[in-house]
Parts: sequence; structure tokens; C-alpha cells
Amino acid sequence: GPAAILRSLISDRGILFDSTWHSLVLLLSGYTLGVIIGLVSGVCIGWSSSVRYWGMPVLKVIGPIPATAWIPIAMVVSPSTIMSSAGLIALAVWFPVTMLTASGISNTRASYLDVARTLGAGRLYLIFRVAIPAAVPNIFIGLFMGLGASFLTLVVAESVGVKSGLGWYVSWAQGWAEYGKVFAALIIMAAFFSTVMTLLFKLRDRVLVWQ
Repeated sequence: GPAAILRSLISDRGILFDSTWHSLVLLLSGYTLGVIIGLVSGVCIGWSSSVRYWGMPVLKVIGPIPATAWIPIAMVVSPSTIMSSAGLIALAVWFPVTMLTASGISNTRASYLDVARTLGAGRLYLIFRVAIPAAVPNIFIGLFMGLGASFLTLVVAESVGVKSGLGWYVSWAQGWAEYGKVFAALIIMAAFFSTVMTLLFKLRDRVLVWQ
């Protein structure tokens, strides 16, 4: 009931705050890593036909596999559970960001590129001042899709190996049949994920104000 959930929020406020902080750090580290790698690989695949020839098959094979399916391999290969969890989150973010970025770059209007070339633009100018700005709406779609995938991967990765975070707290409370604490953690998760998503929406509105 609501009273039990409220008691759990009050009595475990210290560990809930600590778990939320650890989840935030893990989410931001994995998400940032995945976005950086996804942007680089997406621009390369979208711009270069030779990179696209070799990169798209790899992307189509690895990308559709859920990041959570790699947990057993990550726990064996990675030296620590924190690094494996961050790597799994980065993998979950990498695929949608790469796909949408590559799509946006490759679909840049040819007239934009032709005008820039006529005015003397070089290759780097075409990439960073023409193609990437034209692909920004697609890139933000990939960022939102990656953020949703990162939430799921974060909770699953924490419940498997990490000894801190909201996913770990839910797994621990469920093991002791403390369902008031489980629902308290779910409320914190909802507020936490909603806040992060809202911040990304505000960033998109500021960057794409011209739309």
C-alpha cells in the first residue's frame, strides 16, 4: 500500500539516494561513451562508401542483438562489473545512434553539398558544416532511442553484477520480499528516467530551434 511505500522511501532514503547517484554516474558514463562512438561510426558510414561497404554488414549483425544478451560475455571479458555494465550501456546506445546518424549523413541534400563545393568548401567543411548539421534531427532521434535502450540495460546490468544502483536495490529488496521497497525504488526510477528524458528534450528544442 501507499503507506508502506512511503515508509520505505523515508527509512531507506540514504541508500536510495546513494543508489540513484551510482545509477546516474553509470548511465552517463555508458551513454556518453556510446554516443561518441556512435557519432563517429555513423558519420564514417554515412559519408564514406568504402566504410559503408564493410561497416553496414557488421552493424546489421551486431546491432539487433539486445545489449543484455552480451552480459555473460561482458562479465568474462571485462576486468570489473562497473566497466562491463558501462560497456553494455554504450553498446545499447551505439546501434541506434550509428544507424540514425549514418542515415542522416547519407541523405543530406546533394544541392547543399554542390553549393558548398562551388564556393570552395573542402572535405572537412562539407562533413562538419554541411552534412552533420543537416543530419542533426536524425541524430536526436537516435539519441532518444539510445536513451530508452540505456535505461533497460542499466537496470538489468545492475541487477546482475553491480553492487550498487537502483537495479541492484530492486533485486536486493525483491530477494528479501520487501515489496514496499521495490515499489519505492520503481517510483525513484520513474522520476529519475523522466528527468533525464526531459533534459534531453530541452536540449533538442534548444539545438533545433530553427525547426
